Amino acid sequence: MSFVKTVVIDEQIKPNMDIIRLTTAILFVLITGWYAAMNNAEISNISILAIAAAIGAYMALNIGANDVANNVGPAVGAKALSLTGAILIAAIFEASGALIAGGNVVSTIKKGIINPNAIADSMTFVWVMMAALLAGAIWLNLATYFGAPVSTTHSIVGGVLGAGIAAGGWGIANWGQMLAIVSSWVISPVLGGLIAAAFLIYIKRAITYQNDMIDAAKRVVPLLVGIMVWAFSTYLILKGLKAIWKADFITALGIAFVFALVAYFIVRPLVNKASHALKNTKESVNDLFTIPLIISAALLSFAHGANDVANAIGPLAAINDALLSGTISNKAEIPLWIMLAGGLGIALGLALYGPKLIKTVGSEITDLDKTRAFCIAMAAAITVIIASQLGLPVSSTHIAVGGIFGVGFLREYLKQSYAKKLNALVEHSEKSGLNQTEIEAFITEFQSANLEGKRAILRSIKSKKDTTPISKKERKGLQKATKKELVKRSVLLKIAAAWIVTVPVSACLSAIIFYILVGYNLVNA
Repeated sequence: MSFVKTVVIDEQIKPNMDIIRLTTAILFVLITGWYAAMNNAEISNISILAIAAAIGAYMALNIGANDVANNVGPAVGAKALSLTGAILIAAIFEASGALIAGGNVVSTIKKGIINPNAIADSMTFVWVMMAALLAGAIWLNLATYFGAPVSTTHSIVGGVLGAGIAAGGWGIANWGQMLAIVSSWVISPVLGGLIAAAFLIYIKRAITYQNDMIDAAKRVVPLLVGIMVWAFSTYLILKGLKAIWKADFITALGIAFVFALVAYFIVRPLVNKASHALKNTKESVNDLFTIPLIISAALLSFAHGANDVANAIGPLAAINDALLSGTISNKAEIPLWIMLAGGLGIALGLALYGPKLIKTVGSEITDLDKTRAFCIAMAAAITVIIASQLGLPVSSTHIAVGGIFGVGFLREYLKQSYAKKLNALVEHSEKSGLNQTEIEAFITEFQSANLEGKRAILRSIKSKKDTTPISKKERKGLQKATKKELVKRSVLLKIAAAWIVTVPVSACLSAIIFYILVGYNLVNA
């Protein structure tokens, strides 16, 4: 009876929480619009600014709900952070990144994908930006509802492209830039996946494949933390702080290297001290990555807030500037109230609707432990640094999710390879006439050996292997028996589909919204 009561109570609580979340989000949107209307008396079209401010707040909420999951999801999936702790850390550092390092000026045309000179007048430009902002927000809302992490940058880029073409024709678009953005659909996840997989292979070979894992960890973990500090410091200087301090790549690397050295010499004695209480297991090695993983989640959130807040406030700042000056500028100043709306909106959206995407990123794609999550965080920072220096357009969302797929597919490959080797051991043992006890002892010896020991055993088997080849049918049977999927294909297909349609869908939505404005005679077209 108590179980039935509990179920009934849970079913009652869930709708109530949904209503509370929705009410809170609507209130934030309305308050932002009201504040814009009450505190910008110098603008004649104050109602337009109020509507734009409300849409900008809606966009910020959706960025928080969808995009922030990539920064903290792996840490939650690896159980380095609780869901509540992750939301708290991400909200603080996202808002801090937006407010401290979001900058005072923003580009009015995201990524330079359309030519603003081809737009007839400033009011047409205002409605292009508003249509783009609303379309991007609606698409992000839909993607969050269906549990698909997508690029907020691509969402707003698609919105600007669609409304721009609707206002100025096909010639307004910079198709070369659009081709570069489309290429990032492949570049971002592949780079992120390869780098994350490379780090995981290194950790396995250097630590978890060793007989004395703790002794290996004492040497390797401080080095990895030093590399992490180097990568993240460079990342923050180049990307997170670029709006308040511009540094060249060499300067950023040099300053970051000093931080890395300091971190290495601080962490090494701490790891040595902690290792005395650890058992010689993978779980113990994983525990050594807990603090670095939490720090990386915080730093990723800070950099994300500094960079991606522009996706919400950029078009809004452009609208504010156009209404204030009556002209179309390439750069627009960001008033404090707009920056607050963006930063607080991202934090609030994360708190209200972020858990769904955090769970998707953290646990629904593949199983993550702290070591794997650390590799994904490293991949996120390093990929952005490499891509920015090569001039490659990449998406932080695609990089992070690509890193998760990278470690997942690597695990699949390693598991299948290991299973095949065990099958070869059993086959060899049976042909050698060993009994069951001897076979089990042989397999135990193989499992407990380090990497070099395993290779030596396999070389020995290969040299004594029966020359009679197994049939093609037997090989296929062996591959099928040893194949184990560690990456959920249904989630992979859903996310890939969402990535591919993000720009086209947001562009079409934006064009439709713009034409509706034309139909209501709000735009001089």
